[in-house]
Amino acid sequence: MNLIIKKNIHLENSETKNFLADAYYNETDEKRPLIIFVHGYKGYKDWGAWGLMAEKFAEAGFFFVKFNFSHNGTTLEDPDNFADLEAFGNNNYSKELSDLGVVIDHFIQNPNVDPEKIILIGHSRGGGISIIKTFEDERINGLITLASVDTLDRFPKGDYFENWKKEGVYYALNGRTKQEMPHYYQFYEDYDQNIHRFDVERATEMAKAHMFIIHGTKDEAVDVKHAEHLHILNPNSEMLLIENANHTFGAKEPWTEAELPKDLNTVIEMCIKFIHDKMK
Repeated sequence: MNLIIKKNIHLENSETKNFLADAYYNETDEKRPLIIFVHGYKGYKDWGAWGLMAEKFAEAGFFFVKFNFSHNGTTLEDPDNFADLEAFGNNNYSKELSDLGVVIDHFIQNPNVDPEKIILIGHSRGGGISIIKTFEDERINGLITLASVDTLDRFPKGDYFENWKKEGVYYALNGRTKQEMPHYYQFYEDYDQNIHRFDVERATEMAKAHMFIIHGTKDEAVDVKHAEHLHILNPNSEMLLIENANHTFGAKEPWTEAELPKDLNTVIEMCIKFIHDKMK
């Protein structure tokens, strides 16, 4: 079957700014479940092995979409690098939820998509965003979290917070690119003004979608306790802990291999099984 890949589709969001998305699907007249992959902090759609992941989901019969948040630091012209640190610094959770809404609204209209089968897969911070969106948008009936946070309150504390408030900006080093990534204080202000909306715990408890929580036991960025907590909050969820897997399930940037890393391949196979079981 012919695999169709449409890269760098321009999406418009009047609340934020334009951004890019990719669509992967097999050529067929049948309508397929729509899977939307939501990247995390310092992430982007073409990071590491996400392209190979997209192909595997498409070959399994899904319409798979990955996208760049409008303020993740990439640009329309340079989607693989953090070329716009000013945008990165002005990102916040409201903008990410708005962008995700635009992605859903756009692709749910695609003639190859089954609008009754919408699944979000959120990685890391993108897991928290996906949980909130699933609670807010009843069109979403499947939710898979990969190495997800269990709270969006991930800000500096104590003196570090007070200095951020005073200076208006703090910088985080990107270990891979060695860039100093700015975070303007508006990020916290947006969170504080919408603190009830951004309550991941409450959204997890209230979400009606089928939920699958996946986490590596050796996650160096988000402790596995986050997954266990989410599972307690939503007892109807299913949880899979991948023994000795790290935060990206073996993937890294750049990913030069032709095959998926072993742990990520296992994750995808379990996701496919979960969706087939729940989305009959």
